[in-house]
Parts: sequence; C-alpha cells; structure tokens
Amino acid sequence: MLEAIAHPTDFSPQGMPAFHHALALALANRCRLDVIHVAQEGEGTGWQDFPKVRATLEAWGRIAPGTASADVLEQTGVAVRKVGIHESNAAAGLADFLKGHRPSLVVMASHGRAGLDRLFSGSVSSELVRASGLPALLLGPQARGFVDAATGAVTLTKVLVPIDHDPAPETALDALDAFNAAHGAALDPIHVGPGGPVIPGLAVRELAGAVVDTILGEAADAQLIAMPTRGRHGLLDALRGSTTERVLAEARVPVLALPVRD
Repeated sequence: MLEAIAHPTDFSPQGMPAFHHALALALANRCRLDVIHVAQEGEGTGWQDFPKVRATLEAWGRIAPGTASADVLEQTGVAVRKVGIHESNAAAGLADFLKGHRPSLVVMASHGRAGLDRLFSGSVSSELVRASGLPALLLGPQARGFVDAATGAVTLTKVLVPIDHDPAPETALDALDAFNAAHGAALDPIHVGPGGPVIPGLAVRELAGAVVDTILGEAADAQLIAMPTRGRHGLLDALRGSTTERVLAEARVPVLALPVRD
C-alpha cells in the first residue's frame, strides 16, 4: 500500500486529471495527500486557487455535504495538506519538498506549466533530478485516465509492464506491488526482443517488433503502463531520451515510472 502521495499542481484545467488520480489513489490507500504549488515570482495566487478537495469528495459521494476540513480524515482516511512553496526556481522548490517528505508516489501531468516538458527546459531540470528514487504516475498529453472525474471510480484491471535486462527490474517491481496493492490489477509483463529476463513469479511474454510501437500496441487493452527506469540522479535523467520518455509522449494511458535501485 502507498503511505503518502504528492501532487504538484499548476492550477490549470490541464492538470485536473492528475489531481483526480492523486485524490482517488489516496482514497484507495487511505493515505496522506500533499497538493503542492510552487508560486513563481510575482504570481498572485492563494489557497482558494488550489483544486477543491472537499467539493470533489462531496461530488464523489465520499463525504457528506458541508463536512468540515477537520472531519475529512475521519470520513475518508485521507489527510490532505495544501502546500504553497515560494521559490523562483520551481523545480528546486519541488525537489526540496520531495527530498524532505519522501512520498510513496508523485502524481503529475507531463505537459502544461507544471509538467515535465517545462521541467526538462533550462535550469529547472538540473534541480529536479536531485529528488531521485520516487515512483511517479505521469499523465501524458494523449493519456486517458483510469479515474472517472465525475465519480472518482477507479478502473484499473490490467497493467502492462515492459521489462528488459537493463535496467534490471526486480527492485522497481517492489514499488509496483505497493502501487497495485489497493487494486489487484492483473500484471502483463512483456519483453520486446529475444531472451527476456526471467522474473520469479512472473510469466514474461516475448514479443518482436520496434520497441516503442510494440509497447504502445500492447497497451491498447490496458489502463496503465508501468516501466522500470534508471537515471544517474533521478526521474528526469531516467526519462530524458529514453524509451520511457518516448512511450510517455505517445501513450493513451498513464505511465508509472518505477526507479530501479542499484
């Protein structure tokens, strides 16, 4: 099970699916949810700009109308914190928070003002890589989610798990087990090419074809792609120029990036 989830938000409509996924996963795991916004210099935002947690929970039928914020934990098992960070370097502020709090999972959009495309640019990427070793659920620009925005229902029955010899996937699969504990989705491990790795307890299907195209094709009847990744410093190094980054850009389902431990 997950113990804590962090959701960076830029307050944009494009980021709402990631918020819905973060909240629904927190409900499923009955864990803490930190909703984080890094305010840029001169940005005039306040607590009222954060995604409306209680209004969403009411719409989902998870709390009674008019429930006080102090009673949300008792009714849902979720402790919600709205975290405002004032930092001229967005990635540095986010990285400091993640290093200090070490959530079980980061949930974020991969596009928009708070997405990975922004974090890859310029100096921000050099700071975020220091927040390494955290599993991240990433909603790409074409992804259809597995959480119903209107009801909060989670439909997660099959997870495609592309694996290879490098990075060795065993340690990353521990994080996948923690993510999947609340859902019990069927895992479909695949290896593109001959001579795939042997993983005890997993029947790995060997497939032929171009790696990215094959993964995307196999994901057609899955709701999530879970990919072990490795970078020298963290998530961005793991993604930059990698198969995971290419899959994320084109996948029609979210991607769960699972860092391996050396």
